[in-house]
Amino acid sequence: MTSPIEIQTNVELAPLTTLGVGGAARFFAEVRTEHELIAAFAYAKANGLDVFVLGGGSNIVVADGGFDGLVIRISIKGVREVERGADKVTLTVGAGEDWDGFVAYTVERGLSGVECMSGIPGLVGGTPVQNVGAYGQEVSETIVSVRCLDRASGAIKELTNNECGFGYRTSIFNSTERNRYVVTGVDFRLSVNGSPKLAYRELAERFSGRSPGLGEVRDAVLAIRRSKSMVIDPADPNSRSAGSFFKNPLVSAEMYNELTQTFGMIPKFPAANGMVKVPAAWLIENAGFAKGFVLNGAGISAKHSLAIVNLGSAGSGDIIELKELIRSAVNSKFGILLEPEPIFVGF
Repeated sequence: MTSPIEIQTNVELAPLTTLGVGGAARFFAEVRTEHELIAAFAYAKANGLDVFVLGGGSNIVVADGGFDGLVIRISIKGVREVERGADKVTLTVGAGEDWDGFVAYTVERGLSGVECMSGIPGLVGGTPVQNVGAYGQEVSETIVSVRCLDRASGAIKELTNNECGFGYRTSIFNSTERNRYVVTGVDFRLSVNGSPKLAYRELAERFSGRSPGLGEVRDAVLAIRRSKSMVIDPADPNSRSAGSFFKNPLVSAEMYNELTQTFGMIPKFPAANGMVKVPAAWLIENAGFAKGFVLNGAGISAKHSLAIVNLGSAGSGDIIELKELIRSAVNSKFGILLEPEPIFVGF
């Protein structure tokens, strides 16, 4: 069957991910418009192929055997202003835009709302899926709507913020409606000449006693992330990761109190519905995994215990083995089963 888009074969996926592991896609298509996206799905359906939608590759682990189907890479670009008021601006952004490039764009124009999420790798289209957040901000705070392809109907839909079902690192896109929607664009409402958000303790302490500009906060966030190897740098092996590999678990206040009776004071953050958020990094380190821990070709970052890194020779099996070793140890000691953040492809 002919297709209005170019279908490539046996395309290596490891170079398209930040972790750098995994085999090839049997079929591969790069789409730059919604029309091409629809055509790619039509090709997959006509040929009986499973589909995986690839964004920036910053939050995935690809199996060594690759993906025996069609990988669709989203490259839909564009940033444009669609509405402006006295103190708010709405921008519509293509899902294929680089996320940090978009953050820089907003900061340069004095628009606040996403500055604390500087340096996060990946594309704009991936941010609503996980309700990406960092240093006191989440994308759900500024998202007006998400434009997407509804695979069930084949139509393009606009979902409001409420319809996206945002929660901590979650949305309908990665939970109740997983695999139904493909994000093609996101509308953000940002503040004109707004003040940066300083909810994160390390940022607040850095600027104690004064009011920094958006650019200063962006620079500070980038510096903090670089110190933890959480900014992609080819020269830094500790940055060859999928970002934070585990979510910070939510436990009941009762369970938290029981844990402190056994283990002493444990760091915590308040969460919704009376729950308590416990840092996964603390649990990992106190289950016996120090920064720099090595297992075969994989390891824990020497700078950030939440990041599993490819030390240069790892296969996906090494990553999975280390993941399971950590989860088992944390569960055995604390009774908490850590939930991985990345998406696992081809397993």
